[in-house]
Amino acid sequence: MSVRSTARRLTALVTAAGLTLALLMPAGPAFADAGFRQWVAGFRATAVAGGVSGAVYDQAMRGIEPDPVVLEKARTQPEFTAPAWDYFDNRVHDQSVANGQAMARKWKPWLDRIEARFGVDRNVLLAIWSMESNYGEILKRDDIMRNVVRSLATLAYGDPKRSKYARTQLIAALKILQTGDIDESHLMGSWAGAMGQTQFIPTSYQRYAVDMDGNGRRDIWNSVPDALATAANLLRKNGWQAGKTWGYEVTLPAGKLPGGSKTLAQWRALGVARANGKPFRNLTDKATLKVPDGRGGPAFLMIRNFSVIKAYNNADKYALAVGLLADEIAGGSGLVQDWQRPFTKLTFEERQELQKRLSEHGYYDGKFDGKIGDGSKAAIMAYQAKVGLTQDGYPSLEVLKWLRKQ
Repeated sequence: MSVRSTARRLTALVTAAGLTLALLMPAGPAFADAGFRQWVAGFRATAVAGGVSGAVYDQAMRGIEPDPVVLEKARTQPEFTAPAWDYFDNRVHDQSVANGQAMARKWKPWLDRIEARFGVDRNVLLAIWSMESNYGEILKRDDIMRNVVRSLATLAYGDPKRSKYARTQLIAALKILQTGDIDESHLMGSWAGAMGQTQFIPTSYQRYAVDMDGNGRRDIWNSVPDALATAANLLRKNGWQAGKTWGYEVTLPAGKLPGGSKTLAQWRALGVARANGKPFRNLTDKATLKVPDGRGGPAFLMIRNFSVIKAYNNADKYALAVGLLADEIAGGSGLVQDWQRPFTKLTFEERQELQKRLSEHGYYDGKFDGKIGDGSKAAIMAYQAKVGLTQDGYPSLEVLKWLRKQ
């Protein structure tokens, strides 16, 4: 089975999502759909009552149609479903570190100003930028970026679980248009309405957006200084402690350890030590122990700034990836104890080579971006089935060696 076949199956899923939406509405062609059209007309009063002008609403909603792809995307959130090694391998790797270091040099004058103004570690901001948009590269991809108003209207109407969220965000997005910070054609974001270089939902944009470059607009789409300063402002207002880290990789003594928050001095007395052999800083800082991959994987003591990062995205894996990537951008050597990966890890370049070779054999038709998503895993499994390997979809050195022999 080729990945082109898999792509056809994914297309069928998207089509199914569209049919699901269609079932929620009365039958009818495209925007002639009476249910969605009635919802758009009815929500106008709510938006106007929330401070959106009728003219802005009418312009933004003119000709709008529901987006079935948004409903399909809404079904999963990788921060909560991917295994530890899978999540971190796709986000903390040699290429994301090298790009972050290059951006640190390129944007140093602005990072100096942002760090001085907000007190937030520049490497954490660079790591967030990487996590959210691959240093802005995602914004160039028409296959990922979607019209924010359309996405939120789709969720508000067609996804009961996210309807309340989407209605609130839709009103906020319309208010952003109303301020003139961005025009309608450039109000683009993720399927869930997260916008710009650092991916802010509309209400968070309203709360934290900063005009760092001083041009009179808070433009997190096109202005890197605005985007990074906006991220710094969010972290500062949620309690970022300047001059402190997010946490430490640690080694654990044998036996069971107590739970809860304790000072670093107390953890040290229990036999917990930094994995790199260095001493803890600020022994009075309180920390919580986390072992996201079990006792056999790396262990961490998380201090206050880890929780602050979660104000950006409330997932432990996300905050940990930001912290680990920030440390490596700053020149750190990475984890001492690696994740419990059930295969031999590839470098970023080898992952790209894996995708290229799978493509040459007719199994993969995606981008050679080194990120192992559903398309890459399906291609690996199809190839494993052909050559008689266990069909686990792992981007392993073993699979790459098989491909190199053919």
